[in-house]
Amino acid sequence: MALSGRPLPRFGEHQHNVQMETLVFHARRVCTALVGAAAVMVTMGNPLGPAAAAPVQTKVHAIHDHRVTLDVYPAVGPLRGAAILSHGFTRSRRTLAGHAQALADAGVLVLTPDLPCTFDFRCNARALAALVGSLRAGGTFGAPVERVMLVGFSAGGLSSLLAADTPGVVGFVGMDPFDRTMPGEDERLGLVAAGRLQTEALLLRAPPSSCNAEAVAASWGTALPALWRDELITGASHCDFESPTDWLCRLACGDTDPASQQRVRQALLDAAARWMR
Repeated sequence: MALSGRPLPRFGEHQHNVQMETLVFHARRVCTALVGAAAVMVTMGNPLGPAAAAPVQTKVHAIHDHRVTLDVYPAVGPLRGAAILSHGFTRSRRTLAGHAQALADAGVLVLTPDLPCTFDFRCNARALAALVGSLRAGGTFGAPVERVMLVGFSAGGLSSLLAADTPGVVGFVGMDPFDRTMPGEDERLGLVAAGRLQTEALLLRAPPSSCNAEAVAASWGTALPALWRDELITGASHCDFESPTDWLCRLACGDTDPASQQRVRQALLDAAARWMR
């Protein structure tokens, strides 16, 4: 005979079910307790929780005869050093915002200026050197900073190279940099500077294309006396070195590749870890 169409439990089956329910109940309580204990341990390890990034500050800084607009990315956590990121030809400080925030999250104070001179790379180098001096002196951008790395994309890489012998600069990163011969001169401006630079350097390059002047700066790798790394990122476009880039760069220079962009980002973080000890 059955109740509601279900057979009566056999002898001992009811007791077995009760035992299983009891075990499941206690197992759930143990899991809940373990999750709670893990949360308490994380909180005890960092009583204030994860450090939050401070708001980006936009400032106008007087440099010689120029008024330079720049964004300041405060370091998250203990200050390890500073970095100045320089944009490419006709670009702006906002095209390096992603790299700037990633370095700031790693404990680096970052400045991204709008370079004051379009065609005069030496002018831009003087502006970068003045910013390095302000960082080392303290006051304008907070406490004095002893170690500064210069990072430049494309034409900004050339300007950064020209300023990389400034006292306090401990490293130079050229991101698919550009070089050229100036009117009235016989040799390329960057190649000459590279041969004299004693500061350690990292080169990140894309294959030759019209947008990087057919990799005209590739020869820096053999000229730099203190070259740390020369990394050719196969398959990368010129735009992969910006963060964020935009449709205009992609239209002129080719589409972007997430894997190449990640390699650029990781190389910048590697440089910060090496030079900002």
